[in-house]
Parts: sequence; structure tokens; C-alpha cells
Amino acid sequence: GHTTGPSLNNDKLYKFAYSAEVYVDQVKGSLQKSAGYRFSSDVDVNLLWRNPENDDDQLIKITIRDVQVENVNERPAAKNIFKGKRTEKIIGKEHLEALQRPIVVELVRGKVKNFYSYQNEPGFTQNIKRGLASLFQLQLHSGAALEVDISGKCNTTYHVRQDQVTKIKSLDSCEIEKQGFTSHNQILDVNTKVTSATVYVLEDSFIKSVKAEENYVLLLNSRRKTGAKIVSKQRLEQKSVQSGPGLIAGKQVASVIKTLDSSYVAMPLVAEPVYSQCRKCPSLSEHWKSIREHMYPEKLSKAEAARSFLSFIQNIRKATKEEILQIIKSENKELLPQVVDAVTSAQTPASLEAILEFLDFKDASTFVLQERFLYACGFASHPSEMLLQSLTAKFKGDIAKEEIRETLVIVMGALIRKLCDREGCKLPAVMEAKRLILNRLEKAKKDDNVKMYLLALKNALLPEAIPLLLKYAESEEGPNSNLAATALQRYDPSFLTKEVKETMNRIYHQNRKIHEKTVRTTAAAIILNSNPSYMEVKNILLSIGELPLEMNKYMLSMIQDIIRFEMPSSKTVRKVLKDMRAHNYDRFSKMGSSSAYSGYITRGPDVSSTYSLDILYSGSGILRRSNLNIRIFDRNAELHASQVVIEAQGLESIIAATPDEGEENLDSFAGMSAILFDVQLRPVTFFQGYGDLMSKMLSATGEPVNVVKGLILLTDYSQEIQLQSGPRASAEFLGGLGIDISGGMEFSLWYRESKTNVKNRVTMFIAGNTEVDSFFVKTGMETTMEVETALDFISTVQFSQYPFLVCMQMDRVESPFRRYVTKYESLPSGRRYTARRGKVELLAGNEYPLHQENSDMCRKVFGEKTDSSSNWF
Repeated sequence: GHTTGPSLNNDKLYKFAYSAEVYVDQVKGSLQKSAGYRFSSDVDVNLLWRNPENDDDQLIKITIRDVQVENVNERPAAKNIFKGKRTEKIIGKEHLEALQRPIVVELVRGKVKNFYSYQNEPGFTQNIKRGLASLFQLQLHSGAALEVDISGKCNTTYHVRQDQVTKIKSLDSCEIEKQGFTSHNQILDVNTKVTSATVYVLEDSFIKSVKAEENYVLLLNSRRKTGAKIVSKQRLEQKSVQSGPGLIAGKQVASVIKTLDSSYVAMPLVAEPVYSQCRKCPSLSEHWKSIREHMYPEKLSKAEAARSFLSFIQNIRKATKEEILQIIKSENKELLPQVVDAVTSAQTPASLEAILEFLDFKDASTFVLQERFLYACGFASHPSEMLLQSLTAKFKGDIAKEEIRETLVIVMGALIRKLCDREGCKLPAVMEAKRLILNRLEKAKKDDNVKMYLLALKNALLPEAIPLLLKYAESEEGPNSNLAATALQRYDPSFLTKEVKETMNRIYHQNRKIHEKTVRTTAAAIILNSNPSYMEVKNILLSIGELPLEMNKYMLSMIQDIIRFEMPSSKTVRKVLKDMRAHNYDRFSKMGSSSAYSGYITRGPDVSSTYSLDILYSGSGILRRSNLNIRIFDRNAELHASQVVIEAQGLESIIAATPDEGEENLDSFAGMSAILFDVQLRPVTFFQGYGDLMSKMLSATGEPVNVVKGLILLTDYSQEIQLQSGPRASAEFLGGLGIDISGGMEFSLWYRESKTNVKNRVTMFIAGNTEVDSFFVKTGMETTMEVETALDFISTVQFSQYPFLVCMQMDRVESPFRRYVTKYESLPSGRRYTARRGKVELLAGNEYPLHQENSDMCRKVFGEKTDSSSNWF
């Protein structure tokens, strides 16, 4: 009549054969070729005591004997690390003795109520016993239950059919203490799929056999071919039933345990965290010496730099503040910026304390290091509240250089957003930083102060900042109005309320005042990108023809790009174009050189990347704004990988031309602004004011200005996995980027030509390591991927005639792509088996086509270059 749990017979000894296997491989790899090991033993089980008042309350004793450790797959002798080694030698005498000490489990209605073992036993052996004890927990009726076992407190579902019971454990639901973190953006992160199933066969109301299997699959979202799987299998089979020891008399469990052995202690069945000590591991300074040569500035766009950067971060995460400071204080000027990148990216309390102790914001001479530190904070993969708190405190203190003050508040904006994205908006440090930026913007008097707080909001994207941004976009002049509008452009369309759209329409159609072209075109882009109504689109189309010269062409190009690239508003635009008043030859035949164009860089099964390139000129032929965006998408997420905007204004006086409407009083200025991985950086100025412009033009070397150079940690995933059989697994994926972006603007009055050049040099390195560690053997798989590439964007403008000639070129060079997979098994003695496979391929270079008009113009520009003496002034 037992309907609740299995029951053992009195005076019997049940003999079982037990095995636990672990496999680590690529996701689609076959288990026969995996790395791994098998732990096997005999297991004796007998009933010690049954509660006289409730015969579903039983104490059972479980003893492990004859332990063996071997390969999980057949290996030739030369590749078998266990060959010729006795179990005692592999596991160690103390650990083996501990393993073979019996445990006692109290089963009440089939569930483990108490787990008794000996104190001060090694955590590793204790967990193996917990894994075995958890197999004896089952219920004999179908239904869901909340169970506690080695994996934690988990949702479990039972299906019972005659003598067969299937237990499905939802591993995602398990509550267990574990450390780890994930990357901020989903595209850069790792996706996990986990399953666990156990099948019991019963005979004579007790267990005849158990087969358990759990699977962990880890996939890199940006490239789902790259990943790892861990498979853990347990088997328990009854070999025989013999006569065994009799029962112990007693009414209470406690007295029975005391009679049995007073050293037994009740312990949690949930696994305890255990970590094996690393033997023969280099110290932080030894590791730094081995990679130092790859970290020089001129080598940053090489794959070896990104690889070294990642391994350095891993070692910094294990280091103390003193060890970190020792390296920072002893390094030279050339290498220090890269050390700062790595120390800041490590994101441990020790690394943050070390870098804050080293950097003195009151000292202007360490400007470069302060900026590198701040940008690395902005790119932080899992920033802490403590980091934002530290930066807010620095911002309130003395800072020698105004640029650092600006960068500091811009980065605080980025951290606010990252913490808010992880439900941290109500944290005290976030609340304080938000208040500080919003209050100071409202009180700011100087233009420069307004600018830096607007840039901070462009990163923070706070819903409560929208009314303030609208005020600046509509009522301010020049750069601040433009900056507020571009900040609004970064919000998700769901935040753009009716009020936002009404304001953008007023700006575009100039209902209240005259605005610059840059602000008007940004307002139009916001309207067209946030589910525009039929009338909004119609009014924009009807305005084409009434706009300043180049703006007509730009708006026309933007509308055509929406249709061609099938953007969300393309259906509404097509509807409006059926109306002949909006769609006619007069409107669609406007001359000019401005353009907007989008296209694909790559289209893959996992992620696709797009570029959009738009260029707006003033009526006199001088570049007003060029904007190159690269975005990466997958099925559920988007990442703004980069944006490089070059802006110029007030340059008409150089060529004695007339400024456009609303732009008569603009100061001469040219500069560059960049967004990198969703973080707005501090803009760079090429020149400000007419005097500065003339001196730069006369001394111009055409040398590019460095916008950003450094090492960035992109993918940062680390998780611990508790396997049912006892061992702990860890999965770690790191992706690093070495980057060098520079931009320049050249002018030739002689040839009436200007040239802007943006060079992006990039190297990417991804390293994944999935490992199962059970003190006596480690097995795992390392995966690496590396690519080096360069993307150049050049625009040449000849303004000796109208419409002036513009040629844009966007090229990607041929890029080597390498990937390697290494599977390994190793013993603490140093004996190791490794199998490595690799693949190297060349990704073809590409000249991106852009639009047909551009190709026609490039032919003219480069055709005329050969005979340029005839068209000077």
C-alpha cells in the first residue's frame, strides 16, 4: 500500500553498480569524440531504521566502495592520462578514504528530509555523495513538486507509469548560490539551454535502476556555431539483494544516529561551493611580463593584442589590490594606457580600488590615462553601483582638465543606463547621479556645461529627461539644439510620445522659428522612424521643393532609402506616394549632392549588420554633416556598434559664398563625434573659430586625428554550473576588441576640393573555456576566434561648379579569420591530454556599392583629377 515513496525491506543489503560520466564538446560534437571522464564504484544500501509510527519514514545507509576513475571514451595508451595509475594515486589517499565513509539519508515519503555525513570532509567528496544521495529521492505519483537536492531548490515534475517513474527537473528554476555575470547587450552575450531528466525502474517497491542525464548547451549569440555543451550522466543498477544487518531500535531519528556514530552531522543536501587551488599558476607580474610586448600602441589592431588583453583581465580578476598597483606603478608611459584598459575592464572591487588610488584627477599630466579609465568604465560589461558612486564622488571633487570633467559626466550617463537596464534605477547611487545631471542641466549657464550634460543624457536615455531635451531642441540655438535632437533620436520609438512628435513637426516645418538644416533633418528622421501617421509623411513630402537647395535633395534621398531598404515606415510612405500632389516629377527631380543610403555589411543566420551613410551639404557645397552608422541586429536585439559624425559649419566665408537661411551667424567650426557600442564618446574639435581654422589650414598636414584607440571588453560571460553528479563546471566566454579609429578633414583652396577620411582599424578575439573540475581531474574545451579587419570611409568634394561633385568610398580590406578548438583532460600531477583542431579562412575584401549616383560622380571626380589644372579659381 505504499503510494508515496519507495520502501526498503528489513535485514537486506542492496548491492548497486554506480557510474557518473561527464562529457565536454562542441554543441554538435558526438559524445564518442568528447573530452571527459567516468567515475564508477559499487554502492551498498541498507535500511537502518523505520519509524514505528510512520513506516514511510526510513533511515538508509549508503556506502561507496571500489572506486575507479577512467576515460569516458576509448583512448590509445599514449593518450590515456589514467593509464597505469591506481585510483588512490589519482584521487589521493585522504579523499578516497572520505569517499568511502558511509552517509545516512532520512527518506520521508520518498523525499530526503535529512542528509547525514561527517564534518570536515573535503567539499569535493561531500558533493559526490550528495549527487548519489539525490538519486534516491522520488515520489510514486504523477504531479509537480518543489524539491531540494544537490542542484538547489528546484521545480520538479513526475510522470508515473506502472513501475517506471520519470522525473523532469527545471534547472533554470533552481535556487542555489552561484557566482557569475553576463554581458550588458544580448547580442554580445551567451545563450544557455539546460535540461535534466531521470528515469527510475522499480521492483518490489524499491529502486531496480536509475538513469539520469543533464545537458547544458551554451551558444554565442553573435555566432551560434560557436559554443559548448556539457553532458553529465549518472547510472545506478541493482546487482543483487543479500541478507544484511538488522534494524536499530529507537523512536527518534536523533537517538538512532547517535547510536550509529556520534560523529554524524545533519548537512544541507544542496551542493557546497568548492574551488580547486591552481598549482603552478604564474603570478600577475609574471603573466604581465609574458604578454607585455603585444600591448604596445602600434600593435593594438593585431589579434595577439586582444588575446593578451583577455588573458590579462582573467588574471587581474584573481589578483589583490597590491599586486595590481605594483604593475601600474612600475610600467612605462607607452604601455600604461593598455594596463588601465585591462584593470578597469576586470571590474572587481580590488581592481577598482587600485586604479582609483593610482589616478589623480587633480593632475593634468595623466590626462590620457584618466580618459582611458573613464571610457573603459563606460564600456563596462556589468558595472556595479560602487563604480557609479566612485565616479559621482570624483565629479564633485577637483578635476584639473575640463575635458576629463566632460568625459566623466558623459560616462556617468552610460552607467546610469546600464544599471537601469538591469533593474537598478532605484539604487541610491543611480538616483543621486540622475538628480545631479538633471538639476545641473537646468541651472547650467555656460554653453559648454549645457553640452556636457546633454551628452550625458544622450547616454542615459532617461524617460524623465525627454521634456528637458524637447525644450533644448526647440528653443536653443546651434550645437545645443542639434545635440538635444540627436539625443531624442537615440530613444526607443515607444518613448516618443505625441508631444515629442508635435515638437519634431514644429521644428521640421519651422512653425515657431527658423532652425538649422542639421536640426530639421534630425527632426524629420525621428518622425519617420517612430510609426508616422499618413498626414505626417504627406506634410514632409509636400515640403520637398520648398526647402533650402541641398536639403531638398537630402530629404528626397531619405524617403527613397526608407522605401528601398524596407524600413518600418515604408508602407505609409508608399501609401502617400500614390497621391500625385506629393509624388510628382517637379518634387522628385531636385538637384544636389546630399544623400542618405543604407545597406547590409553582412547578412548571417545569427546576426546581420547594416551601415547607413548620410551626407548633408550647405548650398555652397561645403560639408555640413556626414554620418556613418553601423548597427548589428539579431532576432531580438540591436546594438549600435558605431557612429562617426563629422560636422562643419560657418565655412562659407573661406570661399566667399552665401550661407543658407538660418545659418548666417554661425561661428566657423569642424569636429567629430563618435558613438561606440552604444556609448556616446566626448566629441573632438578639429577647429573652432575663423582664426583657428586659418592657422590649421595653412599648417595642415592632412594627418588624421585619433578619435579612439584602445582595448575594449565586449563579451563578458562567466557562470558556474553545479552538476547533479557532484562536480562543479564553469563556462567563461570573453570577447575583446582592439580598436583604432581616426578621422581627418583636408582642404585645398587651389583645387577647390575637400576630403574627409575616417579609418576604422579593428581586431576581435573571442575566447571560450568550458571546464568540469572534480579535484582529481579537470576536463574541458577551449574555443578561440580571431579576425583583423579595417573599414575606410573617404568622401571627396569638388566645389568648383554646381552641383558640386561628391565621391564617397567605403572599403573593407581582406581579413584573415581563424578559429581553434582544443579539448583537454588533465590530472593535478600535470599529466595532460589535448586534441586541437583549427580552421583559417580569408574573408574577401569589399567595396560597398552605395548608390548609383555616387558611382557616376566618382567616375567624374577621378576622371577630372588627371586634368585639374584647368578648373582652378
